[in-house]
Amino acid sequence: MSNIKTAEFVSPKHPDKICDFIADSILDAYLAGDIESRVAIEVMGGHKLITINGEVTSIAKPDIESLVKNIVGSDYKVIINIALQSNEIAQGVDTGGAGDQGIMKGYATDETPEFLPLEYTLARHLCEKIYAVYPFDGKTQVTIEDGVVTTVVVSFQNSKNIDLLPFVKNLITAKEYLINPAGEWVQGGFDADTGLSGRKLIVDNYGPEIPIGGGSFSGKDYTKVDRSGAYMARRIAVDLLKNRNAKTVYTKLAYAIGKKEPVMAVSVIDGKEEDIIDYDLTPKGIREFLKLDKVKYSDTCTWGHFGHDFPWM
Repeated sequence: MSNIKTAEFVSPKHPDKICDFIADSILDAYLAGDIESRVAIEVMGGHKLITINGEVTSIAKPDIESLVKNIVGSDYKVIINIALQSNEIAQGVDTGGAGDQGIMKGYATDETPEFLPLEYTLARHLCEKIYAVYPFDGKTQVTIEDGVVTTVVVSFQNSKNIDLLPFVKNLITAKEYLINPAGEWVQGGFDADTGLSGRKLIVDNYGPEIPIGGGSFSGKDYTKVDRSGAYMARRIAVDLLKNRNAKTVYTKLAYAIGKKEPVMAVSVIDGKEEDIIDYDLTPKGIREFLKLDKVKYSDTCTWGHFGHDFPWM
């Protein structure tokens, strides 16, 4: 039987990714002024309008409107609606508990040097190389069958097929190339479509073949375990892959709001399940182990959250 897999990637100028970048830039600004800031920011943008909504508890007072306009342009209208974190949630977080319930999944594979699925890394690397020449809105998609690339799809704003096709062929060998299959296009980004933070979860994680917990990352501080827990799950998966000389490792964490310790912490190493031990899986333990108080979060949201030089790898 054949083994067919497909993964996609999007450029930093994709509307959803711009929103992720805005959300994490706002998070960075709060943390720069108050490292204990609790931040949960959602961003929607498009057609000259940016809406910032969410909950923040912090002594920092960043100029959010100026920050956003520096990213998208001074001609955008910016609506900001930020409230304090609710007292009911705060009372659980104040004692070191998780800021919400949730399920986090981690994964590592020996398929690639980044310990990520092959189809995912191919789509990502292709997108990165095209974006270096065409720094605009764009998408890539790679299909492999038994490890061989069969179809490559590329759609990039402000590109000409006569130039883009040979460029892509030089980057990746495939049986079929679909270059701007709907036609060449010049209107992209927020001028063509709206974006929303936390909407490219599969791109942020491991591609569509690997299950994820479902929580988004951008705009959230470490107490939101759907981010910090997912980072920790990835780090544990990579550690176990290396230490056990394994081919694939899945990790699974789950938390209850207000509780420090996870209610589930297991790994599946080459198909064999066992408990995760020897790690402090409390939110504060994760922050210390991964040095999350040192991270510039706007650096994490552009080219996927895993397979880089971040402390969670």
